[in-house]
Amino acid sequence: MGRWEPNARGRLEEAALALYGERGYEQVTVAEIAARAGLTERTFFRHYADKREVLFAGSGLLREILVKGVAEAPASAAPIDVVAAALAGAGALLEERRELARARQVVIDANPELQEREVVKLATLATEVAGALRDRGVAEPAASLAAQTGIAVFRVAFESWVGDTGRRELPDIVRECFAELGTLI
Repeated sequence: MGRWEPNARGRLEEAALALYGERGYEQVTVAEIAARAGLTERTFFRHYADKREVLFAGSGLLREILVKGVAEAPASAAPIDVVAAALAGAGALLEERRELARARQVVIDANPELQEREVVKLATLATEVAGALRDRGVAEPAASLAAQTGIAVFRVAFESWVGDTGRRELPDIVRECFAELGTLI
């Protein structure tokens, strides 16, 4: 595949995930990822700061979708319902990337450094969602409780989704997990 072919970012992501799956994250170099994608290392670094960021590059878009979902929720909705709806909406985005999400999660689960980065990503998302709730007028500690709880529920739903062979959709699993939380409470 030549360097002029479109979708360099997607090709790099697919190449990295394939190599991480074949040999393990730690044994793969940026040069190998670029070569597998038919690109140069320089092109790799135009898209990603390092080989770890290939796995976390979608965090910004996920944050935007969550914050927008919170901001656009009906004013009368309870904070936890706002978060649940925003997370179900974010799940719809991930639904079209299910196989990549599975491959990504296998790599993360096999590497403590990446697991730590995933925890940081989720904490950052919770902070952003809490801020969006405060912007709606939700006071503390309700904003932080709803955001932190929502991200915890989303994490459980996501883990179920990537391991699900029945092909249930992530937004449905998110809603089921929030319903289960309601039963627990």
